[in-house]
Amino acid sequence: MSLGDLEREVHSCRRCPRLVEWREAVAANPPRRFAGERYWARPVAGFGDPEAGIVVVGLAPAANGANRTGRMFTGDRSGEWLYGALYRAGLSSGPHSAHRDDGLELRGAWITAVVRCPPPANKPTTSERDNCLPYLVRELPLLERARVLVALGSFAWDGALRALRELGHDAPRPKPRFGHAAEVGIGPYTLLGSYHPSQQNTFTGKLTEEMFDAVFARAVRLGERDS
Repeated sequence: MSLGDLEREVHSCRRCPRLVEWREAVAANPPRRFAGERYWARPVAGFGDPEAGIVVVGLAPAANGANRTGRMFTGDRSGEWLYGALYRAGLSSGPHSAHRDDGLELRGAWITAVVRCPPPANKPTTSERDNCLPYLVRELPLLERARVLVALGSFAWDGALRALRELGHDAPRPKPRFGHAAEVGIGPYTLLGSYHPSQQNTFTGKLTEEMFDAVFARAVRLGERDS
């Protein structure tokens, strides 16, 4: 299987009825600022450089972000923070991601998520997580040069740990705890934690630009060490 094969499989997935209903309902009745736009309204596959050494793992697409644009972390404020940080770290050709066909390229980075459809209130159920996790499990080995995983938030941290365990890489015991700048080696990978660039975190100052940049600077250093 190739990344292209996996992408096509992700795009056609309808495993979770609640998520299918939600993503399509949002597309059919968008907020006024997006009225008239054609929504992607399908599961969102990973995006980036197939030779990436760094994989960014998020929670799930945003209902009016990636569910609208069809690209991970594109079309919302969280994406503005993420692509800005990737650009400053030298991992993106530009600081802004507008839509799937805007020409933006990632260099040494790949962006994916634990869940590929937007969940209501950004809260997937356990069964929805488990339905979607096999995509991440199959995606990581296809990114053959990936050695650093940056988990955005505790849900992504847990999902990454679960995926690595499915791949036969046992995490230390007790289970590594999520935290900003948390770091743990698991098999051939280093898992880094970062607070999610949600508005709740960025507006309150829980996550600052300097904090976010420091995580990606560390990821780049780790990637250079393992290259």
